[in-house]
Amino acid sequence: MTPDRLELSDPADVGQSVASGVSAKFAYPDLDEVWQAVAPFLRTRKNDVHTPLSFFFAELLLDAHPQADPLVVRLAILLHDSGWSAIDETRILSEGFAANWKTSDVRYLHELEGCRIARELLPPLGYPADVVDRVTAIIDGHDTRPEALSLEDELVRDADRLWRFTPTGIGIASGWFKKTPAAYYRQLCERTFHELITAEGRRMATAELERSRELLKLDVL
Repeated sequence: MTPDRLELSDPADVGQSVASGVSAKFAYPDLDEVWQAVAPFLRTRKNDVHTPLSFFFAELLLDAHPQADPLVVRLAILLHDSGWSAIDETRILSEGFAANWKTSDVRYLHELEGCRIARELLPPLGYPADVVDRVTAIIDGHDTRPEALSLEDELVRDADRLWRFTPTGIGIASGWFKKTPAAYYRQLCERTFHELITAEGRRMATAELERSRELLKLDVL
């Protein structure tokens, strides 16, 4: 039986996470120009909340994986869901979170549109073609491709999921799936947690779930 609660092996060891309030160890160069350029494309489906949170998790994951290319990871997570802006929001909610949501047409379409937006925004900001190609290779398939292509792809996939384990993520995503926060919490424990690829990602998710359970009174509500 799949547990409906995940326990920290050491309750004191929450380490780096949103729950602990600990930020990334490394001071990464700011990407403010990219944020400003992509901002109009993040006003759909709460991506102006989801994307900054996932970006934060991406930097925490980079701390634990110094061999990964931080520029590619940070650009890919920043732009990965920009393509939702090209899709009607009613269609996003009706098709993108239905029973077969992972294989819905809108999932593939938002990836293609995200690649288009990345190719439009990044070159004028001075990013070379090889960086743009690596970023778009991750965006194209980040939801629908069964396997990650690289370590950078793995980190983006985990960061994309990790925000869901926070109180903010549970509050927003439970509405998308038409579930109570407690029911969505169980979905996270039973399904989403097991989609995480990295050990560090799973540790962060466990810490976030424990904090969310406490703050949202999920044992009661």
